[in-house]
Amino acid sequence: MRREELFKNKYRIKSIRLPYWDYGADGAYFITVCVKDRECVFGEIKNGEMILSQIGEIVQKYWYEIPHHFGNAQLDGFVVMPNHVHGIVIICNAAHRRDVACNVSTACNVSTTENMMSRISPKSNSLSAIIRSFKSAVTKKCNEHKLFFQWQPRYYEHVIRNEEELNSIRKYIMNNPLKWDFDKNQWN
Repeated sequence: MRREELFKNKYRIKSIRLPYWDYGADGAYFITVCVKDRECVFGEIKNGEMILSQIGEIVQKYWYEIPHHFGNAQLDGFVVMPNHVHGIVIICNAAHRRDVACNVSTACNVSTTENMMSRISPKSNSLSAIIRSFKSAVTKKCNEHKLFFQWQPRYYEHVIRNEEELNSIRKYIMNNPLKWDFDKNQWN
């Protein structure tokens, strides 16, 4: 039975993902992950500079650890904001590179038996597996320290199509704290 038939499209939220794009394929991706209800728990902006809270420090630490858990992931521009995170993840699969050995741990173990959940679960080393793992690790570490917060379900992603766009997004990320006073209503 197809998923649409099973749920009669009752719980279907239109995806912003490109329908025929393989999010495990080589490429650069601009990511925004928000806190539920845009609650400012990652810190605050003072004089155009982000001052991280304890939760914000955990977020930053675990973002920078992504390449240690996903051998195909490289990081580029990144900023923690009071209630969201912007970052660039570059997926570069070792099979396509001669200078990198393939030594990737699987963060998303799924059954090899065909079932609906395995079809809709993020594929290992894909962008969704990377972001899901990041959000999960941050939440787990915060819960261990009794620092409770919730992520907004899902995340925003944009496939970066060329060098000009990449540079523009890098600049946006770098200048984001400076523009917080003008943009915070968008994020609150």
